[in-house]
Amino acid sequence: MSLISVQELVARLADPESAPSTVVCDCRFYLADHHQGRHEYDAAHIPGALFVDVHNELAGGPGGGRHPLPTVDDFTGLLGRLGISPASFVVAYDSMGGHTASRLWWMLRSIGHGQVAVLDGGYQAWVKAGQPVTDEVPVPRPVDYPRVEAWTGIVDAEAVAEGLALGATIVDSRAPDRYRGENETIDPVAGHIPGAVNIFHKDNVRADGTMRPTAELAARFAGIGDSPIVYCGSGVTACHNLLAMSIVGISRARLYAGSWSDWIEDAARPVATGE
Repeated sequence: MSLISVQELVARLADPESAPSTVVCDCRFYLADHHQGRHEYDAAHIPGALFVDVHNELAGGPGGGRHPLPTVDDFTGLLGRLGISPASFVVAYDSMGGHTASRLWWMLRSIGHGQVAVLDGGYQAWVKAGQPVTDEVPVPRPVDYPRVEAWTGIVDAEAVAEGLALGATIVDSRAPDRYRGENETIDPVAGHIPGAVNIFHKDNVRADGTMRPTAELAARFAGIGDSPIVYCGSGVTACHNLLAMSIVGISRARLYAGSWSDWIEDAARPVATGE
């Protein structure tokens, strides 16, 4: 399961059998203000949800780029502090159609934790459905999450270059203007990795923030093969394309974790602009 509806989550939380193993994570995050997500969580969130800081807890490792992955040990330590065990069913949500919650979804999948889904439509869908919210902050019961050897499904800049030489599909998940090298306000160099195709992650969802139907997603990702390399600005929203790809059966897609902000750290790497 990659997505869970509000109704399905309500049913899980009401079921004495499934509720104890269900852990809801609030992953609201805004690039312009790293504190806004926490402020919104403190004001109101899904009852029982635990806040996960995308900027400080789902990033911060030794790699390049603006949001390098944490070490696997740091991540499993976080899971343990959140009370997440291998038996837990994790539901991640945000306020942006899953664009940041998908980072937690992908990280769990990367370490082999398959029981994870993104709340379709996110916090807005929960509120629109008339479900309750609270400002009460729960205290998780820590557990020991078993040690994991390494991230899976990731590549570095060298692997991207090798993939291009071998004909791999490289998917740039950013907005079309940033892909073309226009209106770049985040990274110091504008443009994209030469040969990359642009599939904007925000177009995976409808106006209400819910994921587009499977047939529409399949059309969006037609022709990219079964193991594309996906990147964005820093490796966060690229995970939303990976989420959408999983829905249509593209299960071997890989994340360039450092993404564009890592690629441009080496001035010798080529840069393209335009379409």
